[in-house]
Amino acid sequence: MGVPAARIVFDQSDRAAVAEAVTEMLTTGALTLGPWTERFEQAFAAEHGASHAVAVSSGTAALEVILRSIDVRGRDVVVPAVTFYATAGAVVHAGGRPVFADVDPATLALSSETLEAALTPDTAAVVLVHIGGLIGPQVDAVRALCDRRGVPLVEDAAHAHGSTFDGRAAGTFGLAGAFSFYPTKVTTSGEGGMILTESPELRDEARVHRDQGKGSFTTNHHVKPGYAWRMSEPHAAIGAVHLRRLKEFIETRRAVARRYDAALAGLDGLDPVLEPPGCRGNYYKYVALLPSGVDRAEFKRAVAEEHGVRLSGEVYDLPLHLQPVLAPYRRGPLPVAEDVCARQVCLPVHSDMTEDETQQVIDAVSAVYRRLAGAKGARSCG
Repeated sequence: MGVPAARIVFDQSDRAAVAEAVTEMLTTGALTLGPWTERFEQAFAAEHGASHAVAVSSGTAALEVILRSIDVRGRDVVVPAVTFYATAGAVVHAGGRPVFADVDPATLALSSETLEAALTPDTAAVVLVHIGGLIGPQVDAVRALCDRRGVPLVEDAAHAHGSTFDGRAAGTFGLAGAFSFYPTKVTTSGEGGMILTESPELRDEARVHRDQGKGSFTTNHHVKPGYAWRMSEPHAAIGAVHLRRLKEFIETRRAVARRYDAALAGLDGLDPVLEPPGCRGNYYKYVALLPSGVDRAEFKRAVAEEHGVRLSGEVYDLPLHLQPVLAPYRRGPLPVAEDVCARQVCLPVHSDMTEDETQQVIDAVSAVYRRLAGAKGARSCG
């Protein structure tokens, strides 16, 4: 049997709970901004120790709503070069200018040093991304630098449901955090996003932005240039049901990651992005870096075709400053981002992954890596 790159896990009891909720809402006709949205918001906030949560249509919308609430129009927003397009896309759509920063190779995230190099006199916000669900120890230094400069810190926590650092949850280190519930995430609502914040003012702004800029759900008075960024009730019900499994899913993923850590320690040159001290990640992704000279495409092909193991999409194979659509904002090379994006692979981690599947991945990666790394060594000696 093969091991897929991703697997979405809803057991029979989850499916029954969602079906019951959908029957209820179809009976009542409450299909948007109803009781399930409120339940999901309250449960997600409680899970992360946050005061306020606002459900929206996607993680991208969550980030853009936060940036619009800050009002970054015509100003700079620092984003790491190692992240998904949407991090910068939200800045552009909110009227800001993305400024790309290099990353710490140990965490693939901003550090205070890379952030300081990217700050400008016109910086309106900083976006910190928790790649793969790992929160690095640099988070406090990044927050302190933002505070000294008087710049709000925003977390792109699209990968980081339930992740913590020193007992504090993702989405609670800055002014606000944005989460995604795209189907492959550790918990999903099908499509959707969530904003966490301690600020009642930002919470209220977000509620206005998500509902076409209306001052309240029941009026036709539009006070902001909002969008249709609501989360539907069916999506909220799916999200609320799946959220109940978050702790269980994270435990399963962490057990897989511990076995990968041990196995990769015996493969000289194939270096995992290890969990930093103080971090308790959800392992949305398990990232490892191939040594220079090992062909990533050939590595992935061999693992898939010879062993039936599909390596999930990189995070990410092309840094933001080299994305064609973002070329107008390019300011120069970012060597660490370019290096780690060129060399990274992601080993499969599923929320119901079995010991046999984990071993199949370890055997496949070990066999292919030893062969390709040995061939690379032979060429370098020839």
